[in-house]
Amino acid sequence: MITIVKPGMQMSIQDQGRVGARHLGIGQSGCIDPYAQIIVNRLVGNADNNPVIEITLGLAEIKFDNDYYIALHGTDMKASVNDNAIEPGWSFYIKKGDVLKLNAARHGFRSYLAIGGQWQLPDPILDSYSTDITAGFGGLTGQALKSGDSFEVIPKYNTKVGLGAMLPPKSTQIRIHAGPHAAVLPKDTIVNFINHSWHVSPNSNRMGTRLLSDECSLEHDVSLPSMAVAPGSIQLPPNGEPIVLLNDAQTTGGYPLLGTVIDADLRHFAQLKPGDFLHFKFVTLADAFKAKEKLTAHLNQLAIALKYKNK
Repeated sequence: MITIVKPGMQMSIQDQGRVGARHLGIGQSGCIDPYAQIIVNRLVGNADNNPVIEITLGLAEIKFDNDYYIALHGTDMKASVNDNAIEPGWSFYIKKGDVLKLNAARHGFRSYLAIGGQWQLPDPILDSYSTDITAGFGGLTGQALKSGDSFEVIPKYNTKVGLGAMLPPKSTQIRIHAGPHAAVLPKDTIVNFINHSWHVSPNSNRMGTRLLSDECSLEHDVSLPSMAVAPGSIQLPPNGEPIVLLNDAQTTGGYPLLGTVIDADLRHFAQLKPGDFLHFKFVTLADAFKAKEKLTAHLNQLAIALKYKNK
């Protein structure tokens, strides 16, 4: 049994989310950094899309009523078990009765916890266990985990202690594709968006990262019919403060679009916390494919390494 003693700011069960249901008005949900999810699952011997616990900010505690292999990855939350440090990116054997303690996040915002075994959760919705906090379904109760919540994981010991893997490097320069609305926005809106720095607003969440700038204003009065949007779409509300839509975002919107974050760079938003600065850069479709291939190669190298380490 896994029991949430303290959930911190926000803790939820996520996998890679729901694909193919946006035409029904159902968002994707899932881990904001799917690469962290895949890596921690591989370190504990789980399938890539096994659910994990996404932990925001830290200041959390989780109790284990069985022996398990676990792995954490993402930002360093100075995690410990019985005063023994749990370093991000390594497999660790945890014993019955142990409590995993996580302190405040350092140099990032989210961490992902994998637990080796078969998770006993309510039936998946549209082939996903991900918690859609806005819609209120998935995960354990359709909501963020709270103190006292518990669920069973039947342990499987398919790995070893001390297996490690790095995450792909993070960046604050975000690569994007051009948006469709440059011609309808005020002159130089797109140029100003690209040429100035932005910082993350405290009014950000899993639905979207809201951006602020001390250097320029992108206010406008353009109104458009609603159109399809997806994680990575960069909306520009009339107040001139862009919103990068994330996993829990709505499926349609009427704000003009400044661009779309390439798939390979969406993972960076898992670690951008309020006050962090970032810049945007236009790239070609070929550049986006190359970036995606680099991440796939990273996972392929890990698969080869683990194949021989587990022998």
